Amino acid sequence: MDTKIFIPLPELQIDFAKTLITVRGKFLQEALARSVTSVSIKDIDSQLHMYAPKAQLAKMASLGLRGELLFAVPCLLRANPMLLGYYRLLLGFSQKAFYVSRYGLSIFKAMEENGRISSKCDSNIENLCSNLNLSAAHLLDGIGVDLCTANLLHDLTLLSFGAQLRGGANNRFGALAIFEVFEIIKSITKDAILKADEKSIEIRSAARRTVMIELASDPDIIIQEQMAEDAFRKVIAIEIKGGKDFSNIHNRIGEAEKSHQKARLDGFVECWTVVNVSKMDTKMARMESPSTNRFYILSRLKDTSSTEFIDFRHRIISLTGISDKKSEKIDNTKRKGGNVHEW
Repeated sequence: MDTKIFIPLPELQIDFAKTLITVRGKFLQEALARSVTSVSIKDIDSQLHMYAPKAQLAKMASLGLRGELLFAVPCLLRANPMLLGYYRLLLGFSQKAFYVSRYGLSIFKAMEENGRISSKCDSNIENLCSNLNLSAAHLLDGIGVDLCTANLLHDLTLLSFGAQLRGGANNRFGALAIFEVFEIIKSITKDAILKADEKSIEIRSAARRTVMIELASDPDIIIQEQMAEDAFRKVIAIEIKGGKDFSNIHNRIGEAEKSHQKARLDGFVECWTVVNVSKMDTKMARMESPSTNRFYILSRLKDTSSTEFIDFRHRIISLTGISDKKSEKIDNTKRKGGNVHEW
């Protein structure tokens, strides 16, 4: 019997390809080459001798490579501030790791993102280049001068950019997953909704109490019942992990545990974790996140006929104290002798 094989569609890679085509002219070698044509070569060479370590600059020249492939100069960054992204990627740093205040680099982030140089950035551009070039010299020494080529330097920027794209994709997956769970809860509570917007849902319980369902940051969705004007009973904390990579599920469950530990200290009674993988070892998940009361798989929550959705729905209704209109309709139909399909 042939083994059943399933190859997922390369949707993420298609997105990466489209993004790569867009950014080539912004901060990869193509952008650098274009910027060089708009600046005097004499000025570039002069500044390379001023701001790049002489020994490593000579090594680049011995390879027949232009120095600006590795070393930053003020005239090029002023001509195209987005080129700072090229040198960051070449050195292998993510934006999050690079643009931090303890390195004194946070003020330069707008150069890469908006192509804008503030007066503070401009007055520090020489200092920035000198320090970038010390790190670049270390990179060249670490690679070995005999192995350094223009193609290798280009490949290094692509490696860093690939990681950046994947991180951005994971953030998008996470945001979408949170939105989808929020919409599922909205559909469950729709008959009790008083008002709703993109970030919150206000519902009225059967006991005439106000219940707030809100998007938060840690955990992702919180549900609270208002007991008095400034007093709330913290009902449910939901942590949502939207990444689809099963190999990273252990890390995501560990992150959920940290969030739920914080939620429990804050007074939440129920802590739920929603993951976006096709299957999960529940026993393993309970060991890695003992603070989680219930685990759900997003694809099953989106299927209103699944046992997971039914469980999720019943618990939302029960813990928020709203009327279950659907169950009431089923009961009334049964009393009248009719037939009804619940899901």
